[in-house]
Amino acid sequence: MMGARVGRMFRNFNLENRAHREIAKEKPVAAPRHPTPVAESAEEIVQEIHKKNDPLLSLLKTVYVESNDPAPQSVASESKITAVTERRQLKFSLPSDPYGICDITEVPKGKLSIVEALHALNNHKREPQTWTPEKVAQEFSLDLKDTKGLLTFFIPFEMKIIPPSEDVPKQIKDS
Repeated sequence: MMGARVGRMFRNFNLENRAHREIAKEKPVAAPRHPTPVAESAEEIVQEIHKKNDPLLSLLKTVYVESNDPAPQSVASESKITAVTERRQLKFSLPSDPYGICDITEVPKGKLSIVEALHALNNHKREPQTWTPEKVAQEFSLDLKDTKGLLTFFIPFEMKIIPPSEDVPKQIKDS
């Protein structure tokens, strides 16, 4: 307690004189401002904008632009478009209509429904020698590269059933 009083006394000693001395010091001079051009009136600026510049106008007249339409699509690209629009009947569907999935009766060639994809993956998983990527691609009208990717990287859910332990659970005995 005594130390705080002594510290405060030294801090406040001659405080008023020190404040007057600091206030009386000469302040630093601010740096000079960068000279700015004289602002023109709005009317002069509008006139400058709309004034014709003959040298630039003559250069603009010498420019010639020629435009051509793009070449029509080739026959090969048109056949791709029609191949995508070809449709095939669904091979598998759900027995009931839980979410409106059964309303779909056909899909574009090169595409699969969810049910067909799960069926194809399940067949390949159970019998990989019979259901090769080539057979799955042929069965569902898919591209072979896409089918190989599907069978390689898409892993359907696996269900593992863990049998219950035969040990009798221990019970807490009251003592």
